[in-house]
Amino acid sequence: MSFNSRVSQALSARTKQLSLAVVATGTLMIVLDGSIVTVAMPAIQHDLGFTPAGLSWVVNAYLIAFGSLLLLAGRLGDLLGRRRMFLYGTGVFTAASLLAGLATSPALLIAARFLQGVGSAMAAAVSLGILITLFTEARERARAIAVFSFTGAAGASIGQVVGGVLTDAFTWNWIFFINLPIGLASLVLAAAVLPRDRGLGFAAGADVLGALLVTAGLMLGIYTVIEVESYGWVSVHTLGLGALSVLLLTSFAVRQTKARTPLVPLRIFRSRQVTGANLVQILMVAALFSFQVLVALYLQQVRGYGAAETGLAMLPAAVVIGVVSLGVSARLNTRFGERRVLLAGLTLLIAMLVLLTRLPERANYAVDLLPVMLLAAGFGLALPALTSLGMSGASESDAGLASGVFNTTQQIGMALGVAVLSTLAASRTDSRLAEGASEASALTSGYHLAFAIGTGLLVAAFVIAYAVVRKADAPAPSASRTAPVHVTA
Repeated sequence: MSFNSRVSQALSARTKQLSLAVVATGTLMIVLDGSIVTVAMPAIQHDLGFTPAGLSWVVNAYLIAFGSLLLLAGRLGDLLGRRRMFLYGTGVFTAASLLAGLATSPALLIAARFLQGVGSAMAAAVSLGILITLFTEARERARAIAVFSFTGAAGASIGQVVGGVLTDAFTWNWIFFINLPIGLASLVLAAAVLPRDRGLGFAAGADVLGALLVTAGLMLGIYTVIEVESYGWVSVHTLGLGALSVLLLTSFAVRQTKARTPLVPLRIFRSRQVTGANLVQILMVAALFSFQVLVALYLQQVRGYGAAETGLAMLPAAVVIGVVSLGVSARLNTRFGERRVLLAGLTLLIAMLVLLTRLPERANYAVDLLPVMLLAAGFGLALPALTSLGMSGASESDAGLASGVFNTTQQIGMALGVAVLSTLAASRTDSRLAEGASEASALTSGYHLAFAIGTGLLVAAFVIAYAVVRKADAPAPSASRTAPVHVTA
């Protein structure tokens, strides 16, 4: 009897739904934390005495830890057990949230944010792997992935609302303290309902050298990209560290072709679905940085909105993403196929950014911004379809790895979006200020350029989705048919 059949027979429908709720809640907490911080940054800077350059590390410390450890954490989940990795990660994240809320200096807060990134990587890397091994029938898997995708697609907008309200009503510390009851509840429920999986054991993939190479390469690469705005693209700092990162990652790839038990079996990239989905995700997430972050900055810096007001202005996007993700995406994926739904979603997102390239300096919310928020429905279509495609080539022994890869490319896309779009927007703004333009006009011009570049990235994503993601691949063969993953209810 196959692994998937054993899981389906061993677990009740109620257990599966509770497991989905636990994984989705834990993931939503992590996603919220990524965006909830952005609206509280001015308050954090004022209270703790951050310099402008130092303040960026409240975000950067988290991104570096999270993005660089996802791949390793995903594979460790396959080896040690995905349930165990999810529990450990949620515990680390919750403890780090308490430390962040109690921080009394910039150094303490940055250290706590790094530790939050570690916990996030441990939990997020295996979340999709848990779901695809629990939900094996096509229709129920589509529904589960739709719920999971909603947490990622709408979580950022919800985080801005929550962050604004908490910061205005209390203090910035509560954006971290709010994680404590959610994290503790997730731990208790996860321990009770998630199925126990024994994992493959270290003999199936304990490639220590590979782990060191990929973690160091990703950490250095993400650091280099997010520091581009400070050093420039052609500086010795950027080119030197970028070259070292590429060397480390190339050495890792070579190592995986020769290692007896590779950390990342490269066979998963033979799937057109998996490779295409991850490429599309990098471009899509990089482009949508301009929506999720720059629109919020436009509202605050150009239109003069407060933190809570900005969050509420972004709320329609979260609502429409939720309606599409949870209400129709699973049925559309089942009926028309993930590729067609992905292309439709990308089309809506392209239209959204095209509208933003024409955003006036004194925009009327109902006329100029609300239609943009509604077109964010494209994210609710694209992300569930993309998630299904990105996990379609995973074998039963590689589910955590495939989950880690998919989450890693999401973070790479985010880092590229921060580096490329924010740098270009700032450069255009400085140029316009030098020409004598007003601050509001210069900022709007910079955002227009970022929206235009984002549109180009989405067009490239559409082309790749159309050309590469052509037909479904069978899951890759298991790495070890003699070492099944044991699951009990």
